[in-house]
Formats: sequence, C-alpha cells, structure tokens
Amino acid sequence: MLGDRSFDDTAGGDRPDRRALILVENLSVPFDRRVWQECTTLRDAGWEVHVICPRGEKRDTEPEAVIDGVRIHRYPLRAATGGPAGYLREYGSALWHTARLARKVGPVDVVHACNPPDLLFLPALWLKRRGARFVFDQHDLVPELYLSRFDRGEDLLYRAVCALERRTYRAADVVLATNESYRDVAVRRGGRRPEDVFVVRSAPQTDRFQPVPSEPELKRGKPHLLCYLGVMGPQDGVDYALRALAKLRDEIGRSDWHAVFVGSGDAFDAMVELSRKLGLSEQVQFTGRIPDADLVRYLSTADVCLSPDPRNPLNDVSTMNKVLEYMAMGRPIVSFDLREARVSAGDAALYAPANDEAAFAKLITVLLDDPEKRARMGEIGQERISGQLSWRNSQASLLAAYSAATRGHTSVSAGGPDRTGKRQHR
Repeated sequence: MLGDRSFDDTAGGDRPDRRALILVENLSVPFDRRVWQECTTLRDAGWEVHVICPRGEKRDTEPEAVIDGVRIHRYPLRAATGGPAGYLREYGSALWHTARLARKVGPVDVVHACNPPDLLFLPALWLKRRGARFVFDQHDLVPELYLSRFDRGEDLLYRAVCALERRTYRAADVVLATNESYRDVAVRRGGRRPEDVFVVRSAPQTDRFQPVPSEPELKRGKPHLLCYLGVMGPQDGVDYALRALAKLRDEIGRSDWHAVFVGSGDAFDAMVELSRKLGLSEQVQFTGRIPDADLVRYLSTADVCLSPDPRNPLNDVSTMNKVLEYMAMGRPIVSFDLREARVSAGDAALYAPANDEAAFAKLITVLLDDPEKRARMGEIGQERISGQLSWRNSQASLLAAYSAATRGHTSVSAGGPDRTGKRQHR
C-alpha cells in the first residue's frame, strides 16, 4: 500500500548524492505505472527522485506529495479537446508549469523526460545548461501517433512534430525505448548511436495483477465473459471490438457471452453510443475506470480478453500495456496481427488479419469452444511475464542507461561545478 506523507517529510537516513527529475505530461504519477516503476527502481538504487506531472481528476490530486520516498510535484492541467489546437493549448500550459516547478526543485544530475509530447526537451535543455544529463524516455512515436489519431496526412503539423522529435533526439544524452521497434526508430530516424539507446520495456506490476477466484455473477447470466481493458481513444480500436462482437452475434450466431469494457478516454461516449447503435447495450457493459480490486475481479472471471488495436503507423510498432496485463492474469487474448503484439504475447494470443473484424469474431469463438486451449495460452502468458518480459530485466537496462548518461559526470546536486564553473548549493 502506498503511503502518502506531507511534502516536508523525509524518508530519513542519509540523503542520496544524486538527484533525478522525471517529467511527465500525459498522466499523473503514480497512476502512470511505467513511470512509477522507474521511480522506485531509481530510488532503490540510491537516487533522490523528483517527479513533475499533471494532477489527476479523481486520484493523485494533491499539488505536492512524498510517496514511498519519491517527491511528486503536480500542476493543474485541462486535457485537450477539439483537435490539434486543443493540444497546443494543453502543451503550452504544461510547459509553463513544468518550467516553474523545475526551478523549485533546483539542480539535478539527470532530467528524465517522458513523451508525449516531444516538447519536454525545452525544460530539459534549460536543466542541461545547468549541468544535468538528459534521458529521453520515448513512450510514443509522436509522428506516428499524429498520423494514426488525426488522419490528416503528412501536413504542416505532421512536419512540425517530426522536427520536434529530431530536436529531442539531438538533445538527449541517452534514449530509453519501450521495445526494439522504437529502438530501431531512434537509431534510423533519430540518428542515435546504438549504444546510446536502451530498451526499457513496460511490464505489469505483478503484485497488482494477482488472480482471485472467478465470480460467475459478473457474466450476467451468460456462460462466458469477454473483457477489454484500456484507454478508449480514436486509435485504440474499441470500435473494431464492438463491430466484431456484433458479427459474433449476428453472423456467427453466438449470444452466449457478456462483454465488459473497462477504462475511459476521449472516445468513451462515442463508443457507448456505437454499442447502442449496434444493438449491443444488453450484452456490453462499460464501467469507466474502476478500482484495482474490481479490475482484478473482472479479469479473473474473463474467458477471453480483447486487444482490438487496428494496424496503423503507431499500433504496429507499439507495446500495448493491456496485452501484458492480460498475460499477467493468465488470460488468453485475441488480437489483430501487429508486429509488437506478437513480440509481447507470442503464443498467449490468437491473431486475426489486421483490421479484419469478422476474423476477430471467429477467433473469439475458437477460444470460447476450447477451455483447454484457453488455459494453456494463459499459462504461456504468465510464464512470459515472469521470465523474459519481467520488470527485472527492464530495471537492469534502466540503471545501465543512467550509468551511461552520468559516466564521468560530477554531481551537480551534491555541490559540484555546473557548466558555468559556479558551485551549486541546495
């Protein structure tokens, strides 16, 4: 259980010699599970860790907090609406608050910026001039995200986000990539040396995803439960899943299932409306975001989990957190055939041809009719999460990246000289 303490409280004992500042814009912390794992890994390695991030709406709402020794500085942020112009307003506000809070934090040895957006190199450069090293943690390929989300083609804004990505690569001392596909982009498109790019894969928190006994009442009187977990944005494929379920009912003739969609996002209301138009309201339940305990109940009861991300420039090369979380819970998966989906899930998933909703529906039927196959696939997923995809491997890569970034670097935060030759004091 995470323990909140007042911001002026300290964890006690000697203070670490080195300080890291992690910048996040698109999620609050510790709600951002990847960032929180990085924070605790660095803390355990002896770093004093600060985070600047937006406040959450229902959680992570305090402006300042110390949680398990990690100091978190949060700012108010209104999420974008109305297309690219809304994002420009959001990002401008986030940059202003980030710069303001970075001054408050003071000198650091490493500034660790997590995208999107590819604008955090601006406060990172300000800190680099004061002696910090810059670690770029590339959570998303923003040019591909732009193409996949807005369907505007390679217009002026697309060229702008490509330019910002290049500037970020150029400014970074090392790059963290979430998978080998992203690493290839950093080397090929970003011009980074291979030895400066470290793969730090996201991994589910296994203490959070522990199966509990199945609860048949969650199936609403049906023999089977289907489950989707994740963000509901334009590029996430919830619409593909709903149309596949309509085909499962209308073309294959299967109505022996109840489906639950857990999560939220800016497409949530549109997906509820699409479900109604498809006549699925009686069989499809939208929960919004729910507590971890309820999420685990649904996943423990699910017979099949859905990963309907369509193939587009972003999804094909991205690692989907929901796939990893399904695997941690020992659930079989139906996915579209995406490059990184296969790297993550292997034989823990069945793969429909990209964006083929009818084939997706047929694979759901294959799994519903074969409980032994479902159990075998679930075991494969759990073995992969506890083995090659475990956070232990990513921890080693993260610490190696920090070692590479700071090699030969005199600690600024401990009073060493900055680039102007002046002493730094805390």
